[in-house]
Amino acid sequence: MSKRDYYEILGVDRGASQEEIKKAYRKLARKYHPDVNKDDPDAEAKFKEITEAYQVLSNEEARAKYDQFGHSAFGGATGGAGGFDFSDFGDFGGFEDIFDMFFGGGMRGGASARRGPRRGADLRYDLEVTLEEAAFGTEKKIQVPREEKCPRCHGNKAEPGTPIKTCPTCGGSGQIHTTQRTPFGHFTSVRTCTTCHGEGKVVETPCRECGGKGIVRRVKKLTVKIPAGVDTGHKLRVSGEGGAGTGGGPPGDLYVFITVKPHKIFHRQGNDIYVEVPISFVQAALGDEIKVPTLEGETTIRIPEGTQTGTVFRLREKGIKDIRGYRRGDEHVKVKVVTPKKLTDKQKDLLRKFAETLGEDPAGPGDKSFFDRMKDAFTQRRSGEAN
Repeated sequence: MSKRDYYEILGVDRGASQEEIKKAYRKLARKYHPDVNKDDPDAEAKFKEITEAYQVLSNEEARAKYDQFGHSAFGGATGGAGGFDFSDFGDFGGFEDIFDMFFGGGMRGGASARRGPRRGADLRYDLEVTLEEAAFGTEKKIQVPREEKCPRCHGNKAEPGTPIKTCPTCGGSGQIHTTQRTPFGHFTSVRTCTTCHGEGKVVETPCRECGGKGIVRRVKKLTVKIPAGVDTGHKLRVSGEGGAGTGGGPPGDLYVFITVKPHKIFHRQGNDIYVEVPISFVQAALGDEIKVPTLEGETTIRIPEGTQTGTVFRLREKGIKDIRGYRRGDEHVKVKVVTPKKLTDKQKDLLRKFAETLGEDPAGPGDKSFFDRMKDAFTQRRSGEAN
């Protein structure tokens, strides 16, 4: 049977660059490698074919001879890979070098990397706190579901008093080495032992509490200290309170993610807090002392005579302590003048008399009213248009 053209096998043009040839080979190797296509009986033959094509086309000297003489340059135009001798064409790199280029060495080193102590998983816990708790700090009791080392077998998976033996399949290495003879040399693959799952040991009698897993599912009760100044999005790390490690590895960590609940009165911006307080028209006009809420209780502030709605008063260091230990933020009190909706006839009469005392200039002597200023503006615009 005639051999297929190497360029056709890799799906590249005859003028393809080395980078294009390499890219095409990697793509096909991923598709047809026997280790990842165990259910495809033709995968091994296809992989050998594309590897043979790559061995030739990736070497400039071999490629030049192939372009000039075709398959006959290597001793024949028919037959399989066994009829080729590439020793005359320099160092192609061993079969394992190609495998490493493709897999990054992962198959040969992966099995051993999975053995030994492994750190437990990190866990996440979402916690809501009030604004007051965030401002001054607190301690919260939480319950965290997690995997823990089995208290009965202490993680070794065997029922106490029963033996733990060396794995008979892998001899304690945790790995199975398989050597395959190929047209380009011997190829050795390494896989995790399926008997001991890479641990090198097997138990005869699994622990009855954990079922031979070495870990159990439990709910751990913890007390977490919340520092003053936390805000939504802050993350607290509780070392060693995550999932259990395996093979003697350390446990993971617990991460507590903070969410601060919205407050009914206060609004937070950074370390400052804001609150709106209603006052009456009389308090705004004549001035007064009023009580305002703070995170620590009520305090008194002075409202000056003639205060306008929207005026903001600042209470220094009545806000939230900085989590890094800097000064506290401030509290900003915004006053809102509230107009009464229901008045008695007597109250209405008093207000009318009050308005009469202001005359046509309620803004006060020496200053034009809003309507007077608006009238002047229209007059000036009309004069400018006339000119």
